Amino acid sequence: VPRGQCSEECLPGFRKSIREGYHPCCYNCAPCSEGEISNHSDSKSCKKCPENEWPNKAKTICIDKVNEYLSYEEDILVLFFSVTSVIFATASLFILGLFVWFWSTPIVRANNRNLSFILLLSLILSFLSVFLFLGRPVDITCMLQQITFGIPFTISASSILAKTIMVFTAFKATRPGSSCRKWVGVQLPNTVMLFCSSIQVMNCILWLSISPPFQEYDMDSYPGKILIQCNE
Repeated sequence: VPRGQCSEECLPGFRKSIREGYHPCCYNCAPCSEGEISNHSDSKSCKKCPENEWPNKAKTICIDKVNEYLSYEEDILVLFFSVTSVIFATASLFILGLFVWFWSTPIVRANNRNLSFILLLSLILSFLSVFLFLGRPVDITCMLQQITFGIPFTISASSILAKTIMVFTAFKATRPGSSCRKWVGVQLPNTVMLFCSSIQVMNCILWLSISPPFQEYDMDSYPGKILIQCNE
């Protein structure tokens, strides 16, 4: 029996593509473009999925996009850094405990015990701040991420700088008639640490007041996924 058409039926997931120079009943079956579907045969066009959905493999229905964010349950590298942070935080806490235990001994007192205590405490907070970067971000964690890392890290670096200046000043003060003798003591390193740290604190306050970070849904970077991240 003669057939009255020159093209096969286009299955769902495809659309008709008219051949140039041929009768309209002669067409090719073109697959739907990325992000589009067709759910019936001989579809003349494909329908674009909503922004939060993505076609299935057959491009016949739209399905929800997968939410993507840093999670220690899925990424072995994230788990490694999490465990490493806990190990270093525990080691710092152990050393801090030793400092407290031997608080009144000459060796601890000679090491500027207050500054050493602040240094170890800020290191612990810096190591533990990594956990604010894990899990589904929300507005409050987005704001805390940079603050809980930036301020303790600045205090740590400032404490090390203050200790270095203190040692340098002490060596200079041993020279006869040196003017550095008046700077020897706990006041200079404490002032250096407080000055440097206060700059970082003011920067954080200014940043949060003018342009605070917030939760953001990136639906375009990865096909089929919604990247949940902090807009900073």
